Amino acid sequence: MRRVLALDVGDRRIGIAVSDPLGLTAQGLETYTRAIDNEAADVAHILALLQAYAPVLLLFGIPRNMDGSYGPQAEKVRAFSESVLSAWNGEYDFFDERLTTVSAERVLINADVSRKKRKQVVDKLAAVVILQAYLDSGRNRG
Repeated sequence: MRRVLALDVGDRRIGIAVSDPLGLTAQGLETYTRAIDNEAADVAHILALLQAYAPVLLLFGIPRNMDGSYGPQAEKVRAFSESVLSAWNGEYDFFDERLTTVSAERVLINADVSRKKRKQVVDKLAAVVILQAYLDSGRNRG
């Protein structure tokens, strides 16, 4: 069993996806709207999902600049990951999320999804893109 839970962490929302139990395919779970100035509530929500889905690995999408360097948003993701990981004792990894939101947005536009609906699901779909790319890379074969 190689179930993976993936997070696309943003300032306002967190896209969440989970793999099937064999770690082959990614499915979107939800777009979680972050609590204002209450990271503990955000962490508690993620921990509840970890308990419910019992993944062997927690994957964080880490944004990189086009030249491969890390910017301020990557530091925010790392800080959030430290908060989650301080309360969870499992495997974790980071995976390049460069252009995943753009890809997700393009898929939704091509599917003729309204702007309002896109805003509600784009982060979840970005998490699916991150997770599926990770699964396809073979890094989940531990």
